[in-house]
Amino acid sequence: MVKGSNVGLSALSEHADSVMVSLSWSSPSGEGDADVSVLLVGADGKVRGNGDFYFYNNPTAADGSVQLLGLTPTENGNEDRIRLDLTALPDDVDRAVIAASRHQRAHFGELENIRLALTDASGDGVLGFSIPEATVESAFVFGEIYRRNDEWKFRAVGQGYETGLAGLATDYGIEIDEDDEGDDEAGSATPAPECDVPGAEENGPAEPSGGETSSAVELTVVAELTAAPLPVPTPREPEPTAPVPPRRVRTAKKKVTLPRTAKVSLAENDSWRTARLFPASSLKSDREREVRATSILLSVMAQVPEFGRRLTAAFGAPAGRMETFTEVSLPHGENPKRPDGILRVERAGKLWTALVETKTNGNALKPEQVQDYMDIAARRGYEAVITLSNDVALEGSPLVDVKIDGRRKHKVALWHLSWAEVTQQAQMLLRHEGVRQESHAWLLQELLHYLQHENSGCHGFQNMGSAWVPVRNGIDEETLCPGDPRTVQVVESWERLVRQVCLRLGGELGIKVVPVQRAKRGTDPQSRRVEVADRLCVDGRLDAEIRIDGVPGILGISADLRTGKLRTSIEVPAPDQGYPLSWVKRMMKQLSEAPADLHVQTLLEGAAVGPRGTLEKLRPEPGDLLPKGSERITGFRLSLSKSVGSTRGNSENGFIRSVDAAVDRFHTAVVARLEQRAARRPKSAAPDAA
Repeated sequence: MVKGSNVGLSALSEHADSVMVSLSWSSPSGEGDADVSVLLVGADGKVRGNGDFYFYNNPTAADGSVQLLGLTPTENGNEDRIRLDLTALPDDVDRAVIAASRHQRAHFGELENIRLALTDASGDGVLGFSIPEATVESAFVFGEIYRRNDEWKFRAVGQGYETGLAGLATDYGIEIDEDDEGDDEAGSATPAPECDVPGAEENGPAEPSGGETSSAVELTVVAELTAAPLPVPTPREPEPTAPVPPRRVRTAKKKVTLPRTAKVSLAENDSWRTARLFPASSLKSDREREVRATSILLSVMAQVPEFGRRLTAAFGAPAGRMETFTEVSLPHGENPKRPDGILRVERAGKLWTALVETKTNGNALKPEQVQDYMDIAARRGYEAVITLSNDVALEGSPLVDVKIDGRRKHKVALWHLSWAEVTQQAQMLLRHEGVRQESHAWLLQELLHYLQHENSGCHGFQNMGSAWVPVRNGIDEETLCPGDPRTVQVVESWERLVRQVCLRLGGELGIKVVPVQRAKRGTDPQSRRVEVADRLCVDGRLDAEIRIDGVPGILGISADLRTGKLRTSIEVPAPDQGYPLSWVKRMMKQLSEAPADLHVQTLLEGAAVGPRGTLEKLRPEPGDLLPKGSERITGFRLSLSKSVGSTRGNSENGFIRSVDAAVDRFHTAVVARLEQRAARRPKSAAPDAA
């Protein structure tokens, strides 16, 4: 579509009552990011209230009409997804405005491939809209879905704002407090009660969550007064009452709801094991693991609404009452089929149904089995088939190939979920975002314990594949040639491993952790993998980059298969102010407990090689990191190296375990100790709500 054009959704798809809107972009530096938002406005073009503004900390509407699903890495950058249930939008909502903004009013011109895409409930893409002319804008209205004569239509807007999210929100009737920094300092002295959504706070501002970098965290909006008026005394001459100032709502994260702290154990010794709701020690066969894992997961999804909704929203499921079933027999010719599970959601008398096929312990999905379930779902009018395994799905490289009968009117969507994603979502809710009930938190805690048990078989991606050993041998013997299809398989396994590392680290830290792909615009995923595979044949190295939200730099991972070394590194930019010797001394202080073999190199402007050495040698003489001449220091590169395992990942010295351990060690010992230098805004300035 082009800017200003519009189209009716019903003309594009029969399944447009529920749509997925994806906002995507890429960054040449790998560090660019943006925050999406949705505003529900009436016929007057204004929001009905602050509760109609959905952003980072108000991601879901109570009626399920709007759900911000969060950031997902793609082959060429990042994609933020929004699920809109158009049937659930209130009658007085005329439009759903889809927007995005950048932190601290950074410019969209620094990003590339800025695009909106819309898919229907079956997962089919129906339209796309690109914004190629972005320059100094710090916020954009990408498009809007609006009503016309009882039909929903989409308009490509592409309107930019140099004033960031503050200017955009003001246009739609949301008032912005421009002195939020001073209020942060004043309000932080007194904790406030939890506020789940804008406009719900009763007793003052909630304390901001530390370390949050999203633009939404710095945004404050003026809430409507919803409290009932207090009884008025009746003296002889009533005294005039001062007007009550409008109350502001902080966009701090929800408070985390955790089970109460356990009391001192009554066990006589450490050999006594706590009774678990989901025991895993007695599991023996793969079939037993699959049956138990499926039943446990589906039952927790049905009992913990936040968790079930988190996992199913991306698959097109509506928000509603969820029921789950296992071992259901469904007719299929002469041989009935028994999917591992069935997930059903009811909303307004309509049913959404998905068949679930589960694999554990690294077992691969069987294409013929998934094909049977796709055929059954199409005949019975079900909406989706969900596969669940230790493997991680990649764009452009499906885990199973299935044939879709184009003659069928009813379309079935095929989705994949990895056990690593299930674990990450449980961690995010339990340890960082919170759930409403303590009993639900306990259920999630028991689920996490089961998933992480060594006998559950739900440990995520754990095998580099059959091509791994031949490719490594070919690199050692220098017999591997470009064009060998086995190298592409290894590159795909490497990408799956890196994505799993991001999922695990993000779940533990409670922040965005995504892989960075530095690809040319329009590059096909498979073409890029072939190019990476050819480089692997030449230099024998697998490289990856990871962006951790709030960290001043990109974490690099490099596995040299020739030398058997794994290198983790990060480039830290030099401060804008101060003296170079002060920078170095401050960095040495931050890294006082970092490993002595940490390698530090000074980065200089241009191609010049700066001074370098190990932390052990630099601690007594930090000045050795300063260049002898007048070259300008642009930053510092910190790196650690270790030997890498050679097997497929099923033993202690396996390659996958080596990568996990190296990233954990580097993040804990180095990255987490680096000081995050965030520029503070002057109090007189407008809020950086972009």
